[in-house]
Amino acid sequence: MPSGLHRTYGAHHLHFITCSCYPRLPFLDSARARDRFLAILEQTRQRYRFVVVGYVVMPEHVHLLVTEPEVGTPSTVMQVLKQRSARALLPTRRRTDPRQRNLFGERKRHRAFWQARFYDFNVWTTKKRVEKLRYMHRNPVKRGLVESPEQWRWSSYRYYLLGEDGPVRVNHGWTEISFRARAA
Repeated sequence: MPSGLHRTYGAHHLHFITCSCYPRLPFLDSARARDRFLAILEQTRQRYRFVVVGYVVMPEHVHLLVTEPEVGTPSTVMQVLKQRSARALLPTRRRTDPRQRNLFGERKRHRAFWQARFYDFNVWTTKKRVEKLRYMHRNPVKRGLVESPEQWRWSSYRYYLLGEDGPVRVNHGWTEISFRARAA
């Protein structure tokens, strides 16, 4: 972990998480890639039992606003999410005969999909939660990808604006977790 980076878990805060593609390349620039990432996020949400309060998938990075998972930590969730999405989205290489590799001196190369770490900011006030949601939802507009947030299919904005279900369940279980956090 880089010096000065401190993660606080166990306080029942929301986590505003940002992770970037390596090295800020637009690996998520296609609808297919963004859809696949969101499908993996939903599978991970179900497996580790956390609440997604908001999200946006941009061409070269992702923002998530999530609760702490019931299973593992946010770090565990991000490790699984990044590994599974990289495996699903990196192009597959054709297998070659090992004799050819030796003959032509071909080296095994690993291509990174994600930056090694992620940024995590603890959100513990309603004001900061709203600020982070607005920031995420305005990101595609600010970048000139769309004219208004509801045009970007790969965010939670349409859930908040229209109550529309997307590929990731937003706020599913939020009241139970909010109540449990206050009672603890």
